[in-house]
Amino acid sequence: MLDQLLAVIAVLAWVWFVAFLASVTLHAYRVGGMRQALRSFVSFRVLVGLLVVIGLSLLSASLVFVEPQEAGVVISIISPNGYREQPLRSGLRAIVPLAERVVRYPIYWQTYTMSSDTQEGSKTGNDSISARTSDGQSVYLDSSVIYRIDPNEVIRVHTDLQNRYVEDFIRPVMRGVIRTEVSQFTADEINSSKRKNLEANLEELLRTTFGDKGFTLDRFLLRNIAFSTQYASAIEQKQVAEQDRIQREYQAEQMRKLAEGERDKLKIEADGRAGAVEREAQAKATATVLQARADADALRLINQALQRDPSLLQYRYIDKLSPNIQVMLLPNNTPLLLPLPDLTGGSGSAGDSPTVTPTITDTITNTLNIQPVVPNTPTATPTATSTR
Repeated sequence: MLDQLLAVIAVLAWVWFVAFLASVTLHAYRVGGMRQALRSFVSFRVLVGLLVVIGLSLLSASLVFVEPQEAGVVISIISPNGYREQPLRSGLRAIVPLAERVVRYPIYWQTYTMSSDTQEGSKTGNDSISARTSDGQSVYLDSSVIYRIDPNEVIRVHTDLQNRYVEDFIRPVMRGVIRTEVSQFTADEINSSKRKNLEANLEELLRTTFGDKGFTLDRFLLRNIAFSTQYASAIEQKQVAEQDRIQREYQAEQMRKLAEGERDKLKIEADGRAGAVEREAQAKATATVLQARADADALRLINQALQRDPSLLQYRYIDKLSPNIQVMLLPNNTPLLLPLPDLTGGSGSAGDSPTVTPTITDTITNTLNIQPVVPNTPTATPTATSTR
């Protein structure tokens, strides 16, 4: 870099000038003694070399390169306030050599952590913040802030804090704000979902406080909250009891679901049986109705046939008689029981089986409209014998 190169050239120039002056002085001493050696200090060659070396040194001192992650405060004896009003931003900048100098401050994001872990915090040992809640419980908080110096406020940071801003501002402000805000919450609230509220409140308070001093806050991180041993034990017992309650409720819910499932199963089975019985009853009722309709149709047809031919009833009566019937009750005004040997188709003798007289036979034939059939049996006597 140019400013560093000029600085190196200036140093080398001074080394060269010292060596050159020593050489000139030694040569003059050998030639003319001590008087000549003293005169060599103000010789033209020495003065020219001195001016060249001083010029290179002044040129090196007048050029300053500010890194992109830095901002510079120019301390100046020629300014009314002892410093320039505007900070130097990144780039190669010029200052008045010997009358001004630049103090550099980082403007990148920095993290400051206070933690109980000895390997994690910005300081060795337990550096967590102890605080007391509104209900008197002691809590220990691990926290971090991500911040940087506002480039436009770097002069203010220099005049107020200089390089002591971490120890004189960042650390004490964090401890004070955290303790004050924690005192507004109970231990149960900090250990619950309200922890986010606490973290949000702390971030807002620190953002405002940092801004008042020329710092920009990016984020506040509440990394861990630890409680006293007694309170932690009480919380653990409470959590165990709560888990037991949840487990019992879960088991009860499972039993209830099983009971509901069994009940639904029984209901479905009962509905199925009832449906089967209902369908069977409906089928029987349908069959009965169909049978009744069929019987009614049959009776209606029979009635129509009887209306057309009333003697059909007597014919059906005689037709339905069993072949083994030996006597018949005649349907007339004087019922008679008549042996009917010839109607069975037998070949009995005339003496043992009297036959129907022609008068009675004609009566049956005329009544039923049946054509008489003459059997191949001997002719009976004209007189019929009837027995009551």
